[in-house]
Amino acid sequence: MRILIASDTFKDALPAEAVCQAVEKGLKTANDKFRVTLMPLADGGEGTAAILAHHTGGQMVEDRASNPRFEPIMAQYGMSGDGKTAFIEMASASGLQLLKPEERNPLRTSTMGTGALIIAAMGRGAEKIILGLGGSATNDAGMGMAAALGYRFLDRQGHELEPVGENLVKVHRIDDRMLFLDPRQIEIITLCDVDNPLFGEHGAARVFAPQKGADQAAVELLDAGLRHIAPQMEKLAGKPIAEVPGSGAAGGMGAGCLTYLGASLKPGIETIMEVAGFETALDQADLVITGEGRLDEQTLRGKLIKGITQRARQKAVPVIALCGALQASPEAVRSIGLQAAFSIQNRPVDLETALQETASRLEETAFHVGQLLLAG
Repeated sequence: MRILIASDTFKDALPAEAVCQAVEKGLKTANDKFRVTLMPLADGGEGTAAILAHHTGGQMVEDRASNPRFEPIMAQYGMSGDGKTAFIEMASASGLQLLKPEERNPLRTSTMGTGALIIAAMGRGAEKIILGLGGSATNDAGMGMAAALGYRFLDRQGHELEPVGENLVKVHRIDDRMLFLDPRQIEIITLCDVDNPLFGEHGAARVFAPQKGADQAAVELLDAGLRHIAPQMEKLAGKPIAEVPGSGAAGGMGAGCLTYLGASLKPGIETIMEVAGFETALDQADLVITGEGRLDEQTLRGKLIKGITQRARQKAVPVIALCGALQASPEAVRSIGLQAAFSIQNRPVDLETALQETASRLEETAFHVGQLLLAG
């Protein structure tokens, strides 16, 4: 049997490559005659830059940036082997993981560090940038990123505003006359793994801000700010922005990329699969095994497993998912297009233990899957 192992990272536990290796080890323990192909993937969030650099013969580089609280840091991003394409993860400079729990407050955080990485990549000669959204600590609709590039956000008195989420509602005018670097001159593709609009019930603030430290009052202020600034962003972009699927990704960064970078929005998995050669590998597979740290209802809104199953279904290749937490109903699992889904947890444990044991639990679960395949 020919098995394609195509998995995302297990967040805070294992990178995608290690996930694939653990699954392979378990399968080979069941039957070393299985013909296995490993394909580490990402969906535009954590691990995207390294995966894309790997598949293009490139490398990771490091440059100065700032974290979501404007503190100086060094942040990594990828460059392709030919040096023409940069792969940036928003989370590397504007990520939630960069802040302590008590520092997380999307009213006061900014995407300015991501703007600094865009400037750095262009300075290295990048003619194209692939920017992965996700994992952000921010809800500023790209205001900080734009400020790094020279955009100015002015209140009614003409005073320049600090580019943070709580000031969205105060923006009276967006001034683009002082750009010292215009990323609209190069190709920028923004990868996002959700299809949420900018504001409203399913928008950036109401869906994601609570995960970033916002209380209900903050959520209301942020949503009001996104509603307020949307017409100004659309005027600057010269086209509708707020209802574009993905405009609400990463605290409205999707809308910010459309407006300030002239970027296109694409589901992350599409671009990454194309670069990795997934279709060719799928043609040579009898089964796909994929994985993700959490399989839940959000997976239905565009994450990696859905991207894999859509392609596999077209070629009648079954897909099995292994996940750290299985929180999707049987109906949801079926609707995604999975043949089956398995949680790798074999007993009740605390989160720290579960993360530490991820590799061994993946290996063990893959062994049992292999045994079932032999029985079939």
